[in-house]
Parts: sequence; C-alpha cells; structure tokens
Amino acid sequence: MDNGDYLVELGVRLQSVLGELAQPSTYSQIGIILFVYLIAYVVSIRIRKYIPILKCPPDSAEQSPIKTLVYRLGKLLFPVFAIVLLRIAIGFSELITEDGWVIQAAFAIAMLLLFYSFVNLVITNKLVSSAFRWIGTPIVLLHVVGFLDDVIAVLESMSVQLGNIELSAYGVLRTVIFGSLLFWLGRISNSTGKTIIRKQETLDFRTREIFAKLFEIALFLVFILLLFQLMGINLTALAVFGGALGVGLGFGLQSIASNFISGVIIIFDRSLSVGDYVELEDGLTGMVTQLNMRSTTLETYDGKDVVVPNEKFITSSFTNWTHKNEKQRYRVDFSVSYKTDVRGMVELIKAAVATHPQVLSGPELPFEERPDCEIDSFGDSGINMFVEFWMIGIDDGKNRVGGDLLLIILETLQENGIEIPFPQRDVRIYPADS
Repeated sequence: MDNGDYLVELGVRLQSVLGELAQPSTYSQIGIILFVYLIAYVVSIRIRKYIPILKCPPDSAEQSPIKTLVYRLGKLLFPVFAIVLLRIAIGFSELITEDGWVIQAAFAIAMLLLFYSFVNLVITNKLVSSAFRWIGTPIVLLHVVGFLDDVIAVLESMSVQLGNIELSAYGVLRTVIFGSLLFWLGRISNSTGKTIIRKQETLDFRTREIFAKLFEIALFLVFILLLFQLMGINLTALAVFGGALGVGLGFGLQSIASNFISGVIIIFDRSLSVGDYVELEDGLTGMVTQLNMRSTTLETYDGKDVVVPNEKFITSSFTNWTHKNEKQRYRVDFSVSYKTDVRGMVELIKAAVATHPQVLSGPELPFEERPDCEIDSFGDSGINMFVEFWMIGIDDGKNRVGGDLLLIILETLQENGIEIPFPQRDVRIYPADS
C-alpha cells in the first residue's frame, strides 16, 4: 500500500469520526456524562460532610490506622459513584440506542482514574505503588475494553506438560502477581490488626498479646489456603500431605513441634507475657521482649538477647518476678559498732532510705511496704543490720537502687558520727615466767 492509499484510508476514518461527532446521540451522551459527574460530586460531598471520620484526618496515622484508612478511602467516593452511575447509564443507552461508545469510553477512563487514585491514597510505599501501577494498569484496561478473557485464553494455550503437572504461562503469571499481592496484604493486615488489638485499653496487656498472636496465626492460615487455591492445588491433597507431615513430625521435626505446641500453651495459660522479668532454673535472667511460636526472647541487663525454646518454660521451673505484681521487696545489709544508739540510728536510716525516688514510702502505704531497718545478728566486730524496701520493677539496669541506698546509708552514718566497724583483735602479752 502506497502513501496515496494510506491518505485515502485516513480520510475515510476521519470522516467516520466526524460523522459520529455530528450525531445528536453523541452530544446527548456527553450531557449524560456531565450530569453523572455532577450527581456523583454532590453526593460524595454530602456524605463526607455529615460523616465525621471522613471530614478530617486523624492526628496520628500510627495511632489510628483504621480511621486513617477510612479517611483516605472517603476520597474515593466521587470516582466510585461516578463509575456506578456510568454503568447504569451504559445499560440504559444499550436499551435506547446501539451506539454508546462515548459513555463506554468515559467509563473506561473513570476505572483507570479510580485505580490510580486508590494506589496513590492507600499504598504509601513507593516501590509497591509503582509495581501496582505497572502491573495493574494493563489488567484494568484490558478488563474494561473486554479483551482480558482473550488474553487469558492465549496465555493458557502456552503450556508445558511435566508428568502429571501442566504449567501454563497464565498460571505462572497469576501465581507470581497475585501471590505477591497476597504477601503484601498479609504483612499490612498483620501489622494493622495487631496494632488495633494492642490499642484496646479495655483489655489487660496479656489478653491483648494473646489475641494479637491468635490473629497472626489465623491470618497466616487464611493466606496459606488462599495461596494454595491461587496455585490451583486441590485442598483434598492436603490430607495426604498432612499424613506425611505427621510422620515427619514424629521423627525429624519433633523438637520444632514441641516448641510450637509449648508456645500455644504459654499463650493460653498466660504464664508468660512481654515485659515480664523471669529467672530460669539455670540462673539465666532477663526481660521478655518477644513471644514467638517457636521461642521466647529474653533481653538481659547487659544488652544481650537470649533466645530460649518455648519447651523450656513448660518442662522446667522458672521464676516470674513481675507476672502479677510489679512491686518487689529487696534488702541491703550493713554493720555498725556496738557502742551505737541503735534505736536512734534505725529511725535515721528509715528516713534516709525513704528519700530515694524509686523506693516506695509514705503514710498511705501499708506498714509492711514502708522502708524498715532491723538487727540481723551480732557479729564479731559489730551489729549486723539490714534495710528492707519495696520498689516498682527489678533492682537492676536502669532501676538500679541497691548501690544508691548503700551510698545513702554510708553518708547518713558519716554525717551522724556513727562508726562502721572493721575486724578487731585484742592481743595480750603476758610476762614470761621467771
């Protein structure tokens, strides 16, 4: 075909387009589109005006993830209403006239704009939003123009037979694209769900942690089942897989299964939770920072993270210092000389210890929780005394109190002229018998 033929064909197409534009139905469709957008705009403005959560954004997105998401989705009301009304208009136009290409084109553009608006408002990660645009835009466009089924049929025809398994290009692309989408949705849903659960102040801390962990497990199972369906795996085949897994658990995975079940038991019996200070049977101590299904992480006061298998908390004894009551009682020992006025000294020490900001004191406390100073025993060189006091938390790390109290006691004794004894020996020299 030479240049003349191209020009003739271009002229024919241009005349066809101009003829379509000259049709009265074209202008009526443009009027319908403008009316639809006006109605959608007015309705969306009214809804956002009378619903407080859609009117203004929350102060903090991290503190109110659901409210932030609802507020962002509220900005999509206008394109959503426009698409719904345009779809209704397409149905009416098909009944009245066979040619409704203007409304259909407006509908396709509205779908693409809704997709772009959703990605920009909901997905904050730049890498993920770019992937959604590059992958999702062709899919949405093919679906709107009605070519998506034809493309799927072509991709399904491109297949390879590997024994009893048939791999098609469509199956691979579907698994990669929607599998990645499921993985991203799983991470976002898990993080958001646990944040919402942990913000429920009506529940105590341990109950919130239990529900957060159960939510994580349930979400994991749901997304695994969805991924199996996406890959085309028949779920009835899981029965055979479950039998093989049971045999594997009985041999090589026994320890892993034991730790997993122990983690479930710890969650339900509430014997351990994040923030507890525990001491194991072998003397290891630390603060619980993570409760996983396989292990528990303890943070020691020298900055080390110790990963302890959950089975150890079930099969052996341990001490939970802060499980039910964060108040702890401690003791500091010291000595004074025998010539000390013990009754007066005791009152001085009580008052001095009570001045420490982390020591619980005051007349509002029960008598047994106030600082107390008593005689422990009579030593070789002096009177052995001790001070008992209560505090919130553990006497270690940032809550180190024992060393401060020893310094306070020393300064109090020195200021009042009270002698701290030291080992003494009496040596008697007898004259030699003459």
